[in-house]
Amino acid sequence: MMKKQWFIKIAFFALVAVAALGAVVMWLWNWLIPDLFHGPVITYIQALGLMILSRILLRGFFGPKNKCGHHGPPWMQMKGKFENMSPEERDKMRDLWKKRCGSYRDCSDSPSGSEEKQ
Repeated sequence: MMKKQWFIKIAFFALVAVAALGAVVMWLWNWLIPDLFHGPVITYIQALGLMILSRILLRGFFGPKNKCGHHGPPWMQMKGKFENMSPEERDKMRDLWKKRCGSYRDCSDSPSGSEEKQ
């Protein structure tokens, strides 16, 4: 019973947040776009549609995916892979990255990091 009440509260607050965000988008659009770009004034429903459209175009339906098709930031997946490696595999990976990118310690001696290496 408690989980059902918790779910109802979360759903209610999510709807309130979306409604408030739609009002903010409408207000900002109607405040900026007509004066700056001579664009149209939009309604509340159009602002909600604009939010949905931008979500679809910029993030996709289910959030960002990395190149492998996994959700979440790529560095988190790489961190997990690195932690599962043996010490020999880690050393081999570090050597490979040093060959490709150089050592990060090369530029830590200089305060700006932009001094040329000799």
